[in-house]
Amino acid sequence: MMPHSLEQRDLRQREVVPPQQLARYQGLVIGVGAVGRQVAWQLSAMGLPLLTLVDHDLVDVVNLAPQGYWPQDLGQAKVTATARLCQSTNPQLVIHAVAERFRRSSRRTLPCFDQATHRLAVFCCVDSIETRALIWEATKDHAAFFADARMAAEVVRVLASDNPVQETHYPTTLFSQAEAYVGSCTARSTIYTASIAAGLMLSQFTRFLRQLPVDRDLVLNLLSSELSVA
Repeated sequence: MMPHSLEQRDLRQREVVPPQQLARYQGLVIGVGAVGRQVAWQLSAMGLPLLTLVDHDLVDVVNLAPQGYWPQDLGQAKVTATARLCQSTNPQLVIHAVAERFRRSSRRTLPCFDQATHRLAVFCCVDSIETRALIWEATKDHAAFFADARMAAEVVRVLASDNPVQETHYPTTLFSQAEAYVGSCTARSTIYTASIAAGLMLSQFTRFLRQLPVDRDLVLNLLSSELSVA
């Protein structure tokens, strides 16, 4: 049997995800837990050419159901396991897996910030307001697109910006940690909620690629089947 050509792998999405535009971008996914693993996998399936994953955590048994990790991933760095999934999905992907916390100094050490030929799209998938604020301050002057997903049980909030350097709404959502929901946002999570959150982030990204208006703040409540857009 002749091997299949990968040239047509994106044929059915080209009217929705313009390949010429997608080819101009690289992705930075910070946090590859429930939402971030889904974001990374969907970006690789879409055909993004360059991807950087940053997360210091290891795969634990409690991550298998809500985050979609495999039993053979247990004990491995989440970025390593996710990078393997992404490259098996799209062998043409160039991916960097960085098994450490994102810090302010990461802007000087991560290769995605020195990549001059591809514009940067940042996907913030962490569970701490303080970390979100750090990521925002470190990336907003370098990113062409920024998206942040927040998840609590069956409620998803996705914030997006198509012009981070001039963004005014997103910083107002970075309230102090004392005002945040008590407990990790992943304490009650499901893979289907995470998949929807990731899909909403990538939906905003593809709108951005098509030069359509980006929804800067949307909330989806799966329990009540309500979607609100600010």
